[in-house]
Amino acid sequence: MKNIDLNIFQGINQMLRPQKGRILIAEPFLQGPYFARSIVLLTEHGEEGSVGFVLNKSTDVYPDEVIEDLFNFGGELFIGGPVSSNTLHFLHTMGKDVPGSMQITPSIYWGGDFEALKQLINAGKADKNSVRFFAGYAGWSPGQLESEIEENSWIVTTLDDYRIMHANSGTIWKESMENLGDVYRTWSNFPTNPAFN
Repeated sequence: MKNIDLNIFQGINQMLRPQKGRILIAEPFLQGPYFARSIVLLTEHGEEGSVGFVLNKSTDVYPDEVIEDLFNFGGELFIGGPVSSNTLHFLHTMGKDVPGSMQITPSIYWGGDFEALKQLINAGKADKNSVRFFAGYAGWSPGQLESEIEENSWIVTTLDDYRIMHANSGTIWKESMENLGDVYRTWSNFPTNPAFN
């Protein structure tokens, strides 16, 4: 008789390693207000640690409510992570039109000259489809993220730039998990609270 491994709580071996521009998908039972069922875009990963932004935790606050002289933006303010939650960060697709920005993926940039970005938004040359604002960020000390990945807390994958910038915060975790197939499709259907199963 053949033994069948049905341990659905054990993820499939990671095919990708963490690096700038890759995505972290939280395993279904990772807890906490910042990382439960989260999708994180890594913007830095190296010997000094890792930095990223949670893409699917929106707030009830709008950027033009908290940013002086920002008019008619219309987009959401997202919770980027638990580190320095009183600081504002942004991802954008404006490239070198925002001096000092750092390229993360082929078309997504991080940070840069905030006044230049505001001018682009106020002139109607940038909007919620090309800019995402975050309060705080996610950070890991050297080796910490690798340890969490070894514990199967995160799945490392990729996501196309369009979905990163236009993600529906209510559905992107489930959709991304389903797209991985195999055991992850099962994970995508786990209840938020396992006691409700």
